[in-house]
Parts: sequence; structure tokens; C-alpha cells
Amino acid sequence: MTSNENLAEWGGLSGNYRLKTAVANGVYKFCRAVLLFGLCFLILQPLLSKLSVSFMEMDDLFDATVISIPRHFTLSNFSLTSRLLDFWPSLLKTLGIVIVSAFLQVASCTLAGYGFARYRFPLKNLLFGCVMLIIIVPPQTIMAPLYLNFRFFDIFGIIRLITGEPVNMLNSFASTWLLSAGGMGLKSGLYIFMLRQYFRGVPKELEEAAYVDGYGRFKTFLRIMLPDAAPMLTSCFLFSFVWQWTDSFYSTLFLTRYKMLASGLRGLAERLGDYWSSLYGVSGTVATVAPVAYTQAIIATGMLMCLAPLVLLYLVAQKAFVESLSQTGIKM
Repeated sequence: MTSNENLAEWGGLSGNYRLKTAVANGVYKFCRAVLLFGLCFLILQPLLSKLSVSFMEMDDLFDATVISIPRHFTLSNFSLTSRLLDFWPSLLKTLGIVIVSAFLQVASCTLAGYGFARYRFPLKNLLFGCVMLIIIVPPQTIMAPLYLNFRFFDIFGIIRLITGEPVNMLNSFASTWLLSAGGMGLKSGLYIFMLRQYFRGVPKELEEAAYVDGYGRFKTFLRIMLPDAAPMLTSCFLFSFVWQWTDSFYSTLFLTRYKMLASGLRGLAERLGDYWSSLYGVSGTVATVAPVAYTQAIIATGMLMCLAPLVLLYLVAQKAFVESLSQTGIKM
């Protein structure tokens, strides 16, 4: 076989290989695109559906020819929902409570996670097992003890000794803030675990170099470890903010006198029913009831209004959030 024939055969084999590789890559990219599109659709479809319904007038809700795009665009649903939720006062109160709680929770969980990661102390494994129990055990199981502890709050009997009776901390911001500052807030066990895993992955040489330069333990933690952990702290703050923003357990247990967005959203259908009855009066012996489709549209509008601050927060902090996920992971 001549050299030209060998080259031709080699070129044919190389061309077939390139063709197979191109086809395999094309099939892989197509399947990946279909999978990503399906996942995105599953996530976004409920949100887009609620967004569409929130801009529809009542006639569109009962028109079978209107599916996704409103025929009569309106903002009246947002106006009514804002009035029923008492939106702006509730938003400001919720922001104040949640932001302070999130900062206190991140601060306490950071100290706990750093201690578990870097120091040895008696009963360390047992205490970390208790942290795992905070993650596993649902908060509803300790609802009665929490209620009684804050209804009759006392510190080793000192308050009773001074004032003659314990302090009632129900319907007070201090109860939620005290839980967050003590590392017992909503999902605190998860944040302690995340921060512990992060600090365990930081090289010990950084601390040793800081000690050589004359830094103490606290200054090393404050000047060396915390700046490096900023992406993870941002992630924990975002998780804490989101979970407390949508929480109805602690707000129902401790803050019944305050108008919170999560608890207000839960009673939105009842408020709409009262508004509808007052608007259209009573027919015979049965009060008029708001149509189910319209009730669902108002609830969808309320959900979007409650989600809007979370979306804005994520857009502001997404860079640090994505960086924490890509840099750290969960290191064992």
C-alpha cells in the first residue's frame, strides 16, 4: 500500500471520528438543553401563572378563551391586596424584625461554627450532636416549652427575686431576637453546620501565621477568618432572611399582635370574604361569597407582593451567594 493510500485511509478514519464526536456532542447538548428547559419550566411555571392571574380582571378569570395573557390588563388586584394586607406597615415591621433576627442569628452561628471547627473542649461531640438535633427535630415539637418559657421568662429566678414575678415576653420582638442571638432561631443548626464545615476547610497555617504576627485568638478570628468567610456568611444571612420572612410558626407563637406579612397572607382569603360581604351586602339569609377564582387571584397577588422583596434581595446579593456555593461546598 502506497503512502498516499495510507494517508487517505487515515484521513477517512479521522473524518469518521470527528463526525461521531460532533454527533455525540450535539446529542448531549440537545438532551442537556431539554433537561434544563424542563427544570426551569417546572420552577418558573407556577410563578408565571400567578403573575398572569394577578393582572387579570374578574371577567378574564371566567373567560375560557383567556389562558395566560390578560385581555383586560388591570392593577386593581394589587391595590386591593395591598389594602387587605395593610402591606406597607406590615412590610416595614417584617423588615425590621427579620433583618435584626438574621444578623443576630448569623453572628451567633458564626461563633458556634468557628468554635466547633477550631477548638477542643469537653463534650464537644455531644454538643455538636445537639446541633444536629436542632436540624432534625421540627420546631413544632418544642412549641409548648417555648411558649411557657417566654410567657414566664426568668433567668435562674433572678427576675422573680427582684420584681416578684417573671416577665411576659410574648408579643415582643425580644423573644424572636433572643432566640436568634442564642443560636436557637429558625434553622440555626443548619447554619452552624455550614459554617463549621467551612472553617474546617480553611488552612490552619493562616491562623498560625496570625499568631506569629502577634494576633490573639479574637483578633485572628475578626481580622483573618471573617473576611475570608464573607461569601458563606452572605449565604447564611440570605437563608436566614428568607426562612424567617416566610415563617408563620414563630410569628404566630410570639408576635400575634403584630401584622406580619406571612401571617397576613395566611388570612388573606378570610379578609377578602369580609370585604366582599361588606361591599355586596347580604342576600337573604346567606352572605354573598367572593368567587373562588377571584379569591385565588387575590391570594396569588399577595404571594407575589410578599416574594418581591426576596427577589430584590437575591438580585443584590447573588454574586456573593453564587461565589459561596462555587468556592466552598460542604467539606468534610
